[in-house]
Amino acid sequence: MTATKILYVDDEAMALKYFERLVGPIAPVITANSVQEGQQVLQERGDEIAVLVSDQRMPGAHGNELLRYAREHHPRIVRMLTTAYSEMGEAIEAINAGEIFRYITKPWDLESLRADLKNALELAELRGERDSLLREKMLVQQQQLLASRIGQLALVCAGFASGEHPVGLAMFLDSMQTVGCKAPAIDWRRLDHADLTQSEVQRGTAVGQLLVQWQQEFDAGDGTHSPREALALLARSLPGCTSTGADGLLLTDRSAMAWLLEAPAQEEPTPERVAWLAWLLWLGRPVQLYEAQGGWTLQMDGSGASQLPLPPDWLADAIDAIGRNAI
Repeated sequence: MTATKILYVDDEAMALKYFERLVGPIAPVITANSVQEGQQVLQERGDEIAVLVSDQRMPGAHGNELLRYAREHHPRIVRMLTTAYSEMGEAIEAINAGEIFRYITKPWDLESLRADLKNALELAELRGERDSLLREKMLVQQQQLLASRIGQLALVCAGFASGEHPVGLAMFLDSMQTVGCKAPAIDWRRLDHADLTQSEVQRGTAVGQLLVQWQQEFDAGDGTHSPREALALLARSLPGCTSTGADGLLLTDRSAMAWLLEAPAQEEPTPERVAWLAWLLWLGRPVQLYEAQGGWTLQMDGSGASQLPLPPDWLADAIDAIGRNAI
């Protein structure tokens, strides 16, 4: 939704009507008669508002409090303060605190008022375009990180897992398409590209070491665990997991399955976060995962098949599908 409206807040009914009549030809106007009502409008219709103009002197709370609230919760909105000459010090304080774009003195000069509001609307439009470009850029970077993590898991599985690791990884990636996967968050205020690369390498190494530990757990040290015993161990180890029988589980915690791909950058892996992939790698054969009431039902394939007929481009297809459908 494109924000095009101006919110004007003033406790004087005549001022609200006068402002709406003067500014209406420029942009749609929403009015409120108190700071509290202004906050409510922002909460309910903030996406529609491009510019907020507030009177300073109002009963209960002053306008700069509303502007401060808008800065914290709706930073995209261009904020302006209207005040009398005798309150100029408060306007200057609001400017210095970064709460407003400009102040408008009362009584208003019609031409100056309209000019200031046109400038504010243009600034709001530029901010919207900037935010849109930043969102697109962040989405591309998040999708790139998601694809990188899938490729990294393929290398980690090949280096640390034994047996039919391509089948296990394929089952893991299929499960991500079943439960849905979020694009991982990146805080570029704290990270640059080199920091992110280092963090992801360290993360991959830690995941590989945990895979080895899990393989030993599922093998019981001497390879005596049966698939059902390993499934019972998974049920005890995976958060939000309960048994539905000898060959099945109910999984209710989506993040316990998807963490490896969707976790924010620099979050460290734990045994519980690696358990799902580790079990699929250890099992090395097809499983069935489908939506059920309260979560997802896992059922082991009773056929005992040891591998799937994976097509040559299965990994590329999985990367494309997961990235395209990331939630």
